[in-house]
Amino acid sequence: RRQKLLHPGKSLYRALLDSVTLSDENVKFQIIHEKNKILLQVEICEIEGNIFRLKIDEASPLRARYKVPDVLIKEPTTKRLFLSQKEAGILTLSSVSADYKLQVTANPFQVELQSKGETVLSMNSNGLLYFEHLQPPPSDRKPTAENEEAASDSSKEKQEDLGFWQEKFGSFLDIKAHGPTSVGMDFSLHGFDHVYGIPQHTEALLLQNTSDGDAYRLYNLDVFGHKIHDKIGIYGSVPLLLAHKPNRTSGIFWLNSSETLVDISTRAVAEHMPFGSAAETAKQRAVPLTDVRWMSESGIIDVFLLMGPTAFDTFKQFAQLTGTQALPPLFSLGYHQCRWNYEDDQDVKAVDAGFDEHDIPYDVIWLDIEHTDGKRYFTWDKKKFPNPRKMQEHLRKKKRKLVVIVDPHIKVDPMYTLYSQAKDKGYFVKDRNGKDYEGICWPGSSCYLDFTNPEVRKWYADQFDFKTYKGSTNILFVWNDMNEPSVFKGAELTMQKDAVHYNNWEHREVHNLYGFYQQMATAEGLIRRSSGKERPFVLTRSFFAGSQKYGAVWTGDNTAEWGYLKISIPMLLTISMAGISFCGADVGGFIGDPEPELLVRWYQAGAYQPFFRGHSNMESKRREPWLFGEKNTQIIREAIRERYVLLPYLYTLFYRAHTAAEPVMRPLWIEFPGKIETFGVENEYMLGNALLVHPVMEKEAKAVSVLLPGSEEIWYDFRKFKRMEDPGTLKIPVTLENIPVFQRGGTVIPLKTTAGKSTEWMMDISYELHVALDIEACATGELYLDDGHSFQYLHKKQFLYRKFTFHKNILSSSCTDESGQYHTTCVVERVVVLGFGQQPTFATACSKDGKVKEVVFTYDMKTCALTLENLALSVDADWEICIN
Repeated sequence: RRQKLLHPGKSLYRALLDSVTLSDENVKFQIIHEKNKILLQVEICEIEGNIFRLKIDEASPLRARYKVPDVLIKEPTTKRLFLSQKEAGILTLSSVSADYKLQVTANPFQVELQSKGETVLSMNSNGLLYFEHLQPPPSDRKPTAENEEAASDSSKEKQEDLGFWQEKFGSFLDIKAHGPTSVGMDFSLHGFDHVYGIPQHTEALLLQNTSDGDAYRLYNLDVFGHKIHDKIGIYGSVPLLLAHKPNRTSGIFWLNSSETLVDISTRAVAEHMPFGSAAETAKQRAVPLTDVRWMSESGIIDVFLLMGPTAFDTFKQFAQLTGTQALPPLFSLGYHQCRWNYEDDQDVKAVDAGFDEHDIPYDVIWLDIEHTDGKRYFTWDKKKFPNPRKMQEHLRKKKRKLVVIVDPHIKVDPMYTLYSQAKDKGYFVKDRNGKDYEGICWPGSSCYLDFTNPEVRKWYADQFDFKTYKGSTNILFVWNDMNEPSVFKGAELTMQKDAVHYNNWEHREVHNLYGFYQQMATAEGLIRRSSGKERPFVLTRSFFAGSQKYGAVWTGDNTAEWGYLKISIPMLLTISMAGISFCGADVGGFIGDPEPELLVRWYQAGAYQPFFRGHSNMESKRREPWLFGEKNTQIIREAIRERYVLLPYLYTLFYRAHTAAEPVMRPLWIEFPGKIETFGVENEYMLGNALLVHPVMEKEAKAVSVLLPGSEEIWYDFRKFKRMEDPGTLKIPVTLENIPVFQRGGTVIPLKTTAGKSTEWMMDISYELHVALDIEACATGELYLDDGHSFQYLHKKQFLYRKFTFHKNILSSSCTDESGQYHTTCVVERVVVLGFGQQPTFATACSKDGKVKEVVFTYDMKTCALTLENLALSVDADWEICIN
């Protein structure tokens, strides 16, 4: 409310250009507010790789303001900026490469960022820079002219109304010990009218104008059964916004963990054309301009401008700051079966047996809160799970895993070791009076561990040690839920903002980081229990920028309705673009009972998404995949088996996400950045660069309209191998049996020849390659392979990274990364070449040792698909297949 009183116009801030200092690290100067005469310190630097950073803080605050720690993987390496021009009221800074210029205007203060003479982004051009400096509480103030003015300006009622020192929320009173501390700033993106990002919201892929309604809110909350198309914050927040136009993608990363609002407004502005140009007759043309206003409750302004210029460049830039997606263990890319709650160990065994009986692959069964002794985490209900180790050994023999829930709230119970230890050590968040903060959650009265404290995180990580966590084994992995944090009788069902954390920071400063820190500590615990050898798997509900380093996220408590299946696609694409590739939505919808058709369609969609878990609420009817009649069981089985066959491709995509920050699941515009028709598409997506997936999200659909982009592209039906007619929007008939999936010409996809009972059963199953030819009859693709569970790929370079190339009728396999060494007995058994122009006369395979053998093949005249069989070519060796 306070920031909204400031309307666009001339800024009251003026830059003091006499105060400029240049060093190798940065450029610093001060700005002053013309009315209240408060000085702010501005710091601008260029970071390696086309990133600029702008920081604004008080020049001499009463106390230090909160600066977000631990999200950046390291303090970034900066490059020197040069002062290229200083004239009356304007300062021009140039980057080393001279590609970028920063123009600082003194009065009013604003900054413009130009690339090769073109303005990409300007800051404070609408004059909305807002910075509430820290003040002593009203009772401590000495009468000064400024204070007198403030007192006369704001009556007590107005102060209360605007929440300066305290604010009421229902029956809750938020005492603001340090007074108003909010910060805000506007950014104008020149030439852009498509903006994306800032998860998490149940919203469209393209960010909407907020001028006539609510701003997008970034505030992690437990919103049970959240509405669709709502800008309220839900479980996670990543303050990263991406802007795209055909020739450039740029990003704004606003590093602030307090409650944040983002206002967006796109308009057309007149651009004057140079005299004598072709458009001179028109004198001007309308170009789009998107204004983005960020407003945060506290902290400082610390913003990173990611200059791309491509989408893949911006992903790398964000990952350079916050880290890449952790490489998941292979089992976690299989199918997960979850429910609140599997009753007891007999139930677990019966469900596990059901998958085998119905020949459906799966990797992990999950246990929700009821598996514990009275909601005490790290314990087991002795009646329901008398021998958890034995149950896990049973699963281990089946080559499967267990995931259990571990939430951040700790039951208040002096007899509960975890509680009594944490209490003795002072490890809980405190209330404003210095007592342990108590809230209500699943166990009843609960205290909340202060994960912002590194000592608490270390202690928490130690709780996962096999000796401490009785009944756990190395096939047990972890789910962190309710970590927004969720507080049942709290304001907005979360912790009060005036609760106090480590180093005396209030909860309002760190709120959006709470779940990030719990997942960090949990992942560390799982790594430590294996002495650093094994990769962890941790799913978290609450997340922040950088959460990708610690595991997976999901979209939270969705509902079993068609609208939630539909909205899950833009939600997952938005999370993926914000650096978190390992994401998914509960298949079937968590709340309610899906009709069989919806469940089937959700399985088909989930099979082609990064994290694949069926999950349901306590009140929902049981919905294991075989409970909906033989026909539906058959279709769901087929969808899950397709997922397992696709794992080599998916695992390779995760390696690309881990090493090159490429999202696994991506909107069409990322692969087709110049095609404007793709910019708003949210009902289909690319899985890597090779597969286009269009889930069916309408009840009783008989056909779907699919956009196959790119006039110069060739697309093939992924299952039937048929080349599609001309690209563009096609009406594709659909049956309940499957959803439209297309392979892009010019790609090679590695697959397994068949599915096994779980990923571990499939280690020795042979491979097949689907080679889809482009206009020039060429194709390339990759296969990444390692042991699937340890860090040996990192420490000992035990991995294989192969490249497949099809060119001039020769398919060759070569090594992409010579540093990797991993031996496998697996072979490439079959190759299918799509779009092969004519029937060949013969084909030969030649391995590195010079052995040549003739290859058996079949050619389908209808589809022009050539299938080469019985190849037995080593995956870890170089070879060639020549087709004549």
